[in-house]
Amino acid sequence: MKQERDLVIIGGGAAGLSAAQYGARANLDTLLIEEMAPGGQALLIDGLENYPGILEPINGYDFSERLRAQAEAFGAEILSASVTSVSKSGDRFILETTEGRIEALAVILATGAVHRHIGVPGEEEFQGRGVSYCATCDGPFFKGKRMLVVGGGDAACDEAMFLSKLSDRVILTHRREAFRAQKSLVDRILNNPRIEIRLNTVVREIKGSKKVEAVVLEELGGKGLYDEAVDAVFVFIGSDPKSSLAGSATRDEAGSILTDERMETSVTGLFAAGDVRVSPFRQIVTACSDGAVAAHCAALHIDGVKAGQASAPQGS
Repeated sequence: MKQERDLVIIGGGAAGLSAAQYGARANLDTLLIEEMAPGGQALLIDGLENYPGILEPINGYDFSERLRAQAEAFGAEILSASVTSVSKSGDRFILETTEGRIEALAVILATGAVHRHIGVPGEEEFQGRGVSYCATCDGPFFKGKRMLVVGGGDAACDEAMFLSKLSDRVILTHRREAFRAQKSLVDRILNNPRIEIRLNTVVREIKGSKKVEAVVLEELGGKGLYDEAVDAVFVFIGSDPKSSLAGSATRDEAGSILTDERMETSVTGLFAAGDVRVSPFRQIVTACSDGAVAAHCAALHIDGVKAGQASAPQGS
């Protein structure tokens, strides 16, 4: 394997695979490093139906395979490995990986984020079969059915409002006695007759046979456990960006990487795309857009670096 590359992309989800395609199309020596299977969280989607231009729903695995095949067809190389550190020396980045050291003129972090889980029995078992972490992605599958939303922040309130357009049987639970979301969001929730609010309530178990059929709820304060029949559980209790490789790049209070409109971080030549960066909206389509922009701007950066190297005096 070549140890010197133009562009290295870390993370093989929708953002990373799109960046790999655009980097290769720009005639860059492009390497994508993914420690798991290419596709990222898209692999969990049962039916992707809101991606522009794809009329018939496609499962996440098939969609991811198309992205991978496109990237490789344009010349990108995909390496199965883990990156343990990223540092910068002069105009080059040095990546330590489980397959050895790699140098690059630009790096795109597309490492994504991990949704926080409730951590109750049944959550992992029914993921993709009624347990979801994306209302926009999966809500339409439960149109007219009884849905439970878990969380008390902006995301939970936003997603409950979205789901209330699909069903008049939405329950929003929060473990505290007051929501953490913005007051304007909370007011809309409280005034929405299609949403039932249950504060001081936590999920203790998710039950079903082949899919979600019920949850066990506990009303805090010693009022005991009870079963609630639901068809879907949507969990919005936050996510943790996988930004540990960003080094000195600026992050927000949640750890998400701050970028400019070019997807460049505060470290010149280091770009970020997808769920790992600060964004008001996280969807596969926006991740693909981030990856394309990041690769395009990384190519411009690399052109500048190569031009500077070519014009540098011999021995400098």
